[in-house]
Amino acid sequence: MNITGKQLRQKWLDFYKSKGHTDIGAVSLIGDGSTGVMFNVAGMQPLMPYLLGKPHPAGKRLCNVQGCVRTVDIDSVGDASHFTFFEMMGNWSLGDYFKKEKTAWTFELLTKEFGLDKDKLCTTVFKGNSSAPRDGETAELLIGLGIKPEHVYYLPKEDNWWELEGTVGTPCGPDNEWFYPLDPAKTDPVFPEDYVEIGNDVYMQYKKTETGYEPLGRGNVDTGFGFDRMLLFLNGLSDAYKTDLFTAAIAKLEELSGKKYDDGGEDRRAMRIIADHTRTTVMLIGDKNGILPSNVGAGYILRRIMRRAIRYCRRLGVSSSAICAVASIFIEKVYNEAYPLLLEKKDYILDEIEREAERFEATLASGMKEYEKCVQGIARKNEFMAKNDPAYVPEKTIGGKAAFRLYDTFGFPLELTEELAAEQGLSVDRAGFEAAFKEHQETSRALEKGQAKGGLESHSEQAVKYHTATHLLNAALKRVLSPDCNQKGSNITDERMRFDFNFDRAMTPEEIAAVEKLVNEKIGEDIPVVFKEMSLEEARKENFVGVFDSKYGEVVKTYSIGDFSKEMCGGPHVERTGVLGHFRIVKEQSSSAGIRRIKAILE
Repeated sequence: MNITGKQLRQKWLDFYKSKGHTDIGAVSLIGDGSTGVMFNVAGMQPLMPYLLGKPHPAGKRLCNVQGCVRTVDIDSVGDASHFTFFEMMGNWSLGDYFKKEKTAWTFELLTKEFGLDKDKLCTTVFKGNSSAPRDGETAELLIGLGIKPEHVYYLPKEDNWWELEGTVGTPCGPDNEWFYPLDPAKTDPVFPEDYVEIGNDVYMQYKKTETGYEPLGRGNVDTGFGFDRMLLFLNGLSDAYKTDLFTAAIAKLEELSGKKYDDGGEDRRAMRIIADHTRTTVMLIGDKNGILPSNVGAGYILRRIMRRAIRYCRRLGVSSSAICAVASIFIEKVYNEAYPLLLEKKDYILDEIEREAERFEATLASGMKEYEKCVQGIARKNEFMAKNDPAYVPEKTIGGKAAFRLYDTFGFPLELTEELAAEQGLSVDRAGFEAAFKEHQETSRALEKGQAKGGLESHSEQAVKYHTATHLLNAALKRVLSPDCNQKGSNITDERMRFDFNFDRAMTPEEIAAVEKLVNEKIGEDIPVVFKEMSLEEARKENFVGVFDSKYGEVVKTYSIGDFSKEMCGGPHVERTGVLGHFRIVKEQSSSAGIRRIKAILE
């Protein structure tokens, strides 16, 4: 069967709609905090409240195709089957149908709709233990449908049981996993060596107790089948990057690089990584709760993905602009129907990708030189010691302090240093890095003996930049919102600024954008930050703002940034605004009655 991604998506939804299911659509990729994860990593994750008993507004029979992001095995991306973004085709029964209907429908879908060979299908069911009996009911239903008895395998709890770890009183139960040969053309595949899982049906028929499990009155069904993997099988492929989800992106990379995907080797691996990571980048920035690259939380994961793609562009011999070209293909051709919001946000997505690429190119230009110096130093030491000591064991570890310097001074994430090192047969002293990081934090705090001036937790170069940026933010708020807005407190770390100010309502998105634009304009003008000491009376006459008047004596320190910002302040500042980078507000919220709080970052 030859089938496109768009056709598979529609087939899944149409099939379950014909069985009385409602398509509930996909939810945001970004975790809402209720499940304790940054991203949705499974199709059922957003439905957890309803599987636990809450009535769903769309009824008891549901289906969708849900996007997911998973980065725990990012190092495996580059082979023929791993992705950071993927989709799960799901359907659910919330206390409605159960095993008889579900086994029949899955079998019908796989064999009649998708044309898989029933004689090559293998399934696994729960073998039972002292707490719950083996799932003979599901096994008998499968055999009755036409699955070979010798292709039904009983496996233990760790393979065929689903439950929420660490909970009591929640639904749980056995699952029925479906497998198909990795190479469908193989005449006599052997399970499990030649097989790969294509999906599973979970039967939540028990309630977990303090001592074991007890039967539920009514059970739920939770089905999940991998969209990307199913597309692979239905097209008789063994390389997931040859489905139509990726062919246009790969073709663009071939065009730009002059290299061929089918030639294999590191060039093929680079093309896979660039394509996968760009797709994930598009989805995360273009999500309805979209995020941007940053140094914290989900934004940090996005930044790591983007910067890894950029690094592999260099390896492939193409500029980082290749990512924008590939991103356009995913937006306009591949996911334009399933995720129409991507088209609406196209210019925004591409602008943010380009901005991050420019930032990282600058980081790589300086950081790579330092990294190479570090590696060359290890090589010189090994060469010298080997000449003088035949028993010498060559050093193969980049020290923690060296790795921290790459991070602190040149912006190299530890993961990037580790990846580069691994490619050269080296490792990184992660414990040493963490110790150096902790020492740096403690030293910075000790500079002020625990007293943070201007809200700074340290006086590092980055914290000083953030402190200077609070002056620009304070002035911008006065111009955009009200001249009566004044700073009411701040807290600054190396990763972000927190800024409190008086205002009686939430800022609108337009106001937030206007403040960001104004601050970035002043950064772009590269204005000198001028320091001068004067009397308090003179400072007030010259309209310097004193945000905490009670702190000042008769002689005060003042800092002016052109005619834009004039403040009395004791904290450290940069010499010119141009070094600050790009200013972005990540959150605006209430702090207390009449006080708003802005959290912002410099990128």
